[in-house]
Amino acid sequence: MTVRPSHDDFTRISEGFSPEPSRSHSLKAEAYTDPQWMEVERAAIFGCTWQWVCHVEKLREPGAFVTVEIAGQPICIVRDREASLRAFYNVCKHRAHELLRGEGRTTKIMCPYHAWTYDLTGQLRRAPETENLTDFSVNDVCLDQVQVEEFCGFIFVNLDPAAAPLARQSGGLETEVRQWAPDIDQLTFGHRLTYDIRSNWKNVVDNFLECYHCPTAHKDFCTLVDMDTYEVTTHGIYSSHMAEAGKGSNTAYDVSNAKVRTHAVWWLWPTTCLMRYPGRSSIIVLNIIPAGHNRTLETYDFFLETPEPDAAEQEAIRYLDEVLQVEDINLVESVQRGMETPAFTQGRIVHDPAGSAKSEHAVHHFHGLVLDAYRQAVVA
Repeated sequence: MTVRPSHDDFTRISEGFSPEPSRSHSLKAEAYTDPQWMEVERAAIFGCTWQWVCHVEKLREPGAFVTVEIAGQPICIVRDREASLRAFYNVCKHRAHELLRGEGRTTKIMCPYHAWTYDLTGQLRRAPETENLTDFSVNDVCLDQVQVEEFCGFIFVNLDPAAAPLARQSGGLETEVRQWAPDIDQLTFGHRLTYDIRSNWKNVVDNFLECYHCPTAHKDFCTLVDMDTYEVTTHGIYSSHMAEAGKGSNTAYDVSNAKVRTHAVWWLWPTTCLMRYPGRSSIIVLNIIPAGHNRTLETYDFFLETPEPDAAEQEAIRYLDEVLQVEDINLVESVQRGMETPAFTQGRIVHDPAGSAKSEHAVHHFHGLVLDAYRQAVVA
């Protein structure tokens, strides 16, 4: 059952938020701790926004497929024989069995329960023992389609059939990403890190969107990049976070021979983060996956020039896994615990009009999008 907040619920949860970040408080703790808001978000945010699936390399060839869960719904994405990208609910139209598992290559979609068989466009082609059924034709049965889009070298899906294309919604994001990562389509998967975090997904996003905490909590990171050049810019449904690499030696990982000298990061509403750290040409995709009102899963996928990380990349992966992530996970789990006490209701947004890393205006921008989604859930 879809949970719909009342007008009173929305009035309460939005108290203290101002469109002007210099006047605004953060989201209420209730948004992070009350399971009701997690249920609202499942439909009002994750059920109608573009969600990251994978790099295009997994779905380049006809017959390639990937399966994923989006907002609790099983989805399969395939490249059909004519090279068109298609996405469906991964559910057989006969008795609702799962159709495909994992990822790979196939020439057809056959249900492992009763062998109902669909082509790669989703059209039913064979249903055994149905010749004597009245008013039944395989031509009338097709898998339910889901919107799918190739964007910035990656595959995204959206469960909302009325959603505008991601390329249109995101404005200049693709142009910006390709300016800094022109080879993004040709990069290849190199490594994945996974995390299970005891905190609400919004705490994870909040933490990602500001570096106000960096001088205190990430001292190594503050030697990797030149914090004086760090600038954060918000746009419609994304924000950009840019800095030059540090000019001297650093305590994170060696970038002395780096050909990429810019730290470029983009957050795309609601849970996709693209990162280009100093080093070789690469893109790291952080996918934030809500798993409950106080639990979040994360994947960090490293897309590199070669399938095997070089020595510097291995050290960068080690630093991110053993240092930076440990620091961040400790932070957001502590924040979650604090939010679940009566001692915290909401905090003040710290704002620097110059848009420096030490400003929380990107957090404020994110909170505005969350409240817009809550508002839509009330009026829907």
